[in-house]
Amino acid sequence: MKSLLYIPLFVALFTSCVKKEQADLIVYNAVVYTVNNSFDTVEAFAVKNGKILATGSSKDIQTKYQAKDEINAEGKSVYPGFIDAHAHFFGYGQSLQAADLRDTKSWEEILERLAVFAKTNPDGWLIGNGWDQNDWENKAFPTNEKLTELFPNRPVLLNRIDGHAAVVNQKAFDAAGIKGEQELIGGDMLTQNGKLTGVLIDNAVGLVDSKIPSPDGKLAEKIFTDAQTNCFAAGLTTIDDCGLPFQAVDFIEKLQKENKLKMRLYVMLSDAPQNYDYLFKRGAIKTDRLNVRSFKVYADGALGSRGACLLHPYSDMPNKSGFLLSTQKHFEEVAEKIAAHHFQMCTHAIGDSANRVMLNIYNKVLKGKNDKRWRIEHAQVVNSNDFNLFGKANVIPSVQPTHATSDMYWAGQRLGASRVKDAYAYKQLLKQNGWIPLGTDFPVENINPLLTFYAATVRADAKGFPKGGFQIENALTPQEALRGMTIWAAKANFEENEKGSLEIGKFADFVILDHDILKATPQNILKTKVLKTYLNGEKVYDAK
Repeated sequence: MKSLLYIPLFVALFTSCVKKEQADLIVYNAVVYTVNNSFDTVEAFAVKNGKILATGSSKDIQTKYQAKDEINAEGKSVYPGFIDAHAHFFGYGQSLQAADLRDTKSWEEILERLAVFAKTNPDGWLIGNGWDQNDWENKAFPTNEKLTELFPNRPVLLNRIDGHAAVVNQKAFDAAGIKGEQELIGGDMLTQNGKLTGVLIDNAVGLVDSKIPSPDGKLAEKIFTDAQTNCFAAGLTTIDDCGLPFQAVDFIEKLQKENKLKMRLYVMLSDAPQNYDYLFKRGAIKTDRLNVRSFKVYADGALGSRGACLLHPYSDMPNKSGFLLSTQKHFEEVAEKIAAHHFQMCTHAIGDSANRVMLNIYNKVLKGKNDKRWRIEHAQVVNSNDFNLFGKANVIPSVQPTHATSDMYWAGQRLGASRVKDAYAYKQLLKQNGWIPLGTDFPVENINPLLTFYAATVRADAKGFPKGGFQIENALTPQEALRGMTIWAAKANFEENEKGSLEIGKFADFVILDHDILKATPQNILKTKVLKTYLNGEKVYDAK
């Protein structure tokens, strides 16, 4: 009987002598949303060699593993690193070097900001980004007389927030050799009394933009690293950069090999002959940090600048229906070419006409159910008769929820009460394939993925307008929204087996937040802060 008293002591001694397995990092005392198939939560996980080694309770993980670095999450929530399924990483970095024209309330305010910016940036082209005439009291497009008067000897190009329109001064027209209105496919040069106003729509912007010198190596590096710093601070660990030239891919590879660029990037090459030649010859590019296997094609423009191609005229401008940016024949030939070389096709389509054209082409080329994961980027306005074309050929609708909450104030005016009901219809689109990737389209929208989550689930602005949410029937559940920002975004990139959830063998990309967004009130979602961001088990952002 006395010998039984020694059993607990023996067990304790034996347990203490068991050698623990070595890990590089342990996170414990957390609410870890694994985002696995069952959407399980755990308390802890261990990391080794940049990947998830084990998940479980804090007790089990700390009993089995030891690590030189441990994080006591103090009950905070941990999520897989956020993935932005549609953004412009390089373009965002460029915008950080340009005049910020977001949230301006008038053309006069833009001119005032430019004058201030120009004093500290006196050389070369003067670039600005982010204006939106829909935010002004006078919602008409501006004219460039005052811009030319203010900058008579310096070319100026000011991009609208969606990147599908711009205002330029006379010096910019001179630099591009433009002396009068030109006939364009997929573009427009606005005139007034037979004179160019300086406002360019879609393909017309390229006539001037192409004359801006490319950044040198030093500036290009700063563009990428500035974008990376801000994205890590927002909890982003993978970005889909939608529409780059092949030269940018070469530069990204250089920076990543030098360990100056750590961000994981999924790059879509723009629809251009030299980009097809490059990737068809080289083949798909795949490393832990870089994935290049797709092409970004542009079907139409944006709703805000009335370049989106609609089946019927704009309700607030009956003489306009928008336009396709290329001929239908071009889109058909490109689709056949991309399919023949087994790459992914990702097409910008905003208007219901553009979506119909591209969905029909996709269905013809893909020939029914498949796993090629061709994408429609934005899928913003879809005719009610065309939703099924996504599911018939497993076409992925890649959407940006903050577009809905940015556009909701005026979208009904553009589209009319009936047509707007099939716009920003994320729940309808989700039903087509059972999953949907989410992004922001930054710098068109804010880079913050928590605003994506809020817009997808609440469908209101920061003040709670409109009451009950904008077309709330198309809101996503919190679980769906989180999947859209993680595992479904990874799946859209063919990367679901390596990232997008916190499961054994996957990259240890994760973010720690100060609120549990799946349980938080709408206002607390907006107040949520990123505490830490880890990529490959390495801390890349710390709020402290």
